[in-house]
Amino acid sequence: MNTGNTVCAPSGHDWQGINWSRVNRRVRRLQMRIAKATMDGRHGKANALQWLLTHSLSCKALAVKRVTTNRGKYTPGVDDEIWKTPKAKANAVASLRRRGYKPLPLRRIYIPKKNGKKRPLGIPTMTDRAMQALYWLALEPVAETTADGNSYGFRPWRSTADAAEQCFICLAKRDSAQWVLEADIAACFDAISHEWLIDNIPMDTSILRKWLKAGFVFNNELFPTVAGTPQGGIISPGLANMCLDGLEQTLAIAFPHAKARGLKMNMVRYADDLVITGNSKEWLENEVIPVLVNFLAERGLSLSEEKTKVTHITEGVDFLGWNIRKYGGKLLIKPSKANVKAHLSKVREIIKANKTIKQANLIGILSPVLRGWANYHRHVVAKGVFARNDHEIWSMLWKWAKRRHPNKSCQWIMDKYFHIREGRKWIFVAEKADGKGEHQLFIEASMPIRRHVKIRMKANPHDPVWGAYFTARIKQMRKSIPSGCRVSEGALFEA
Repeated sequence: MNTGNTVCAPSGHDWQGINWSRVNRRVRRLQMRIAKATMDGRHGKANALQWLLTHSLSCKALAVKRVTTNRGKYTPGVDDEIWKTPKAKANAVASLRRRGYKPLPLRRIYIPKKNGKKRPLGIPTMTDRAMQALYWLALEPVAETTADGNSYGFRPWRSTADAAEQCFICLAKRDSAQWVLEADIAACFDAISHEWLIDNIPMDTSILRKWLKAGFVFNNELFPTVAGTPQGGIISPGLANMCLDGLEQTLAIAFPHAKARGLKMNMVRYADDLVITGNSKEWLENEVIPVLVNFLAERGLSLSEEKTKVTHITEGVDFLGWNIRKYGGKLLIKPSKANVKAHLSKVREIIKANKTIKQANLIGILSPVLRGWANYHRHVVAKGVFARNDHEIWSMLWKWAKRRHPNKSCQWIMDKYFHIREGRKWIFVAEKADGKGEHQLFIEASMPIRRHVKIRMKANPHDPVWGAYFTARIKQMRKSIPSGCRVSEGALFEA
């Protein structure tokens, strides 16, 4: 390991000796300078700093680390190559060069959607993923500095909970907006105009054009890409976000006196899911939708006529898995019926698919699913939903247990599988294999409900002015994590 200006040498034995604290400091320092130059309108300097960052060994090492530690680290692209060994990772750092770089086509697969249709997903090679991660490290400070204030999707430190809290702020008061436009963008990732991205995304246009035009392989046949972002790649969510940024400003320009006119206009966006509030159905339909249509058309996008609608707040709006609705003048945000149904269906399928496994193993499969779902909804009015879910899940488990022992009495089955713990009856419990301790199924109703504190709209993690704010926020977030939930510091930064 070289302790001078370099981070690592091309040798395969230096990867494990990299000083990651130093790497992160160097990258973060340059990112702050890029953000500062962007805020000052010095775009030439920002471009120069981006070039410096993408050619630094520190940034290359961090890019390789990202693609070799995320969930897709063992999923190869069309070249069937993955980077497992320290030597392969160190060699990858040395191989990330702009000169002579040519991305390979994406490996196309299809994943099922909730409506029964399939979503196309492109898997880049490891090299292309690392190059995307490298250039995103240089582009993210610009994206964060120029992003819409109420955009919360695929951004560091922001989450769906922030979007829900902003909806509450916009709709909870007695004199708040009563009408909500639920806008659905048709095939957002697949339809974004390549020309718009190349003309407007402040990064190396040669590299961007190569990614966009790389094509994809399906059933051993090469297909061209004429529109859309490289969906499945690391940079894809960021490009889509930057494509939709500017909508808040467009609405402000179109309706400059919205507050004085009492239009009660607010926009909340999470990736390509967005809602816009207003004082009347007619205004949203006749004036706001045309502005939105024109904004999207410039980017090669369009609204889905089937899913785009204007709804009164007393009828309820489904957004990000929650139902936002006023009951007798009081706004409540609850898990949506569709989200609850999908969750219980998933649990039911897990139990049906594991009819013969040991009870302890079933608990090991189910508990993370139940805890994850409850953790997602712990900031809203969900206590009653948690209790109903627990009852439904108990019914599924009772049927599972009875099927295993058709000749045993109900009392015998109850004594074997269900026990009393902390004053609760019918807890699904199994002893550990070594007889020391037990496995207990997670109870959703045990998840505490805590109000989420929304991130400040202008907070920028790449602006040193906000350093103290984010330091305090991460301490606050750690305290709010329920016991039993394991959340890494990296996950907190992505929250």
